[in-house]
Amino acid sequence: MPVDRLTQAQRLDAEDPLAAFRDEFVIDEPDLVYFDGNSLGRLPRATRSRLRTAVDQEWGVDLVRGWDRWIGLAREVGDLLAGAVLEASPGEVTLGDSTSVNLYKLAVAACDARPGRRVILTDDDNFPTDRYVLEGVAAARSMTLRVLPSDPDIGVTLASVREALDDDVALVSLSHVAYRSGAIADLAGITAAAHAAGALVLWDLCHSAGAVPVPLRSAGVDLAVGCTYKHLNAGPGAPSFLYVRQSLQTSLRQPIWGWFGQQDQFAMGPAYDPAPSVDRFLVGTPPVLGGYAALCGVQLSAAAGIDRIFAKGTALGDFAVDLYDEWLTPHGFALASPRSGRGAHVTLHHPAAWQISQALRDASVIPDYRTPDRLRLGFAPLYTRFVDVYEGFDRLRTIMEAESWRRFSANRSRVT
Repeated sequence: MPVDRLTQAQRLDAEDPLAAFRDEFVIDEPDLVYFDGNSLGRLPRATRSRLRTAVDQEWGVDLVRGWDRWIGLAREVGDLLAGAVLEASPGEVTLGDSTSVNLYKLAVAACDARPGRRVILTDDDNFPTDRYVLEGVAAARSMTLRVLPSDPDIGVTLASVREALDDDVALVSLSHVAYRSGAIADLAGITAAAHAAGALVLWDLCHSAGAVPVPLRSAGVDLAVGCTYKHLNAGPGAPSFLYVRQSLQTSLRQPIWGWFGQQDQFAMGPAYDPAPSVDRFLVGTPPVLGGYAALCGVQLSAAAGIDRIFAKGTALGDFAVDLYDEWLTPHGFALASPRSGRGAHVTLHHPAAWQISQALRDASVIPDYRTPDRLRLGFAPLYTRFVDVYEGFDRLRTIMEAESWRRFSANRSRVT
């Protein structure tokens, strides 16, 4: 007997221990199905209120006196991230700059810590900015960027990393959750393999922070970066975070020597003397408004609990895969994500994925398109319901049955 998928979705929502968190977000379009929270998270209600206070009272009234509280905001958010979202210790995470800038800082510091080694290792499906930054670091230092091939649907494997390692590798830099497929890499296994070869490891956590457990401490991870505007819901352009293992902090020196990384910054001394803590990886004035937005977003994830978030994200993805199996395989779709071991998104391959993504937007479903020919569907556990997944896939099925996607051009321009 066929499963009543709508009834199943309603039952799963009724049993969802995180259901109440949806009310913590601004959702002004009840008919909109939002499948792109893994690119930009929704606005938390608390953030809107907190930023109004920061602008009206702290900036508007307190003026420069606000720095009495703002000066420690980066570490406050970092410590909350460390304890609630990442498996790390206080004093190992701080907030500031963009993911690309933080990746650059840590990559250079890591290469400097392995003099004589001439190779940086990454994979060909790593996020573009990671590959570009690493390519630039390698070029500036007359090093080689060794790019190992990886399956875009399965992700990088421990076996392939082991095969690419040798005693000339200074740094291994990979994404924990693949941006295209959502595949979760073996963070602990790859870290151990890199350490056995004498290399340091730098992980990109952009698609894992706030979506899946990140065992930095137990895996002995050296370095990591991540953004706050996806599953941590800190808003467009929100600052990135970086992680440096405690035992490495005093031995690594990052390349951008700014006054916020100085040991006694307000002494205004004549020479740079880096702070003996994670603060040495800061550069300039921290983003206060973005920092407050990150704080509010991380507080929501902390209240929900990363294990419960991961469990719901997995269940949402499993439900989506079931709907794909039943409804979409007859229409030429192929699953471009692992059936297990995923982050909080599922990717489908179709030759007309671009046109289908535009038809979905016309049907009030916001997906994400990724090359080559992939429809990426993100399920943010704090506010995405099982009925949202049902509704979004039902609209997708209708589009395919009616072939309404054919109204859109394959050259990524809309046709009316």
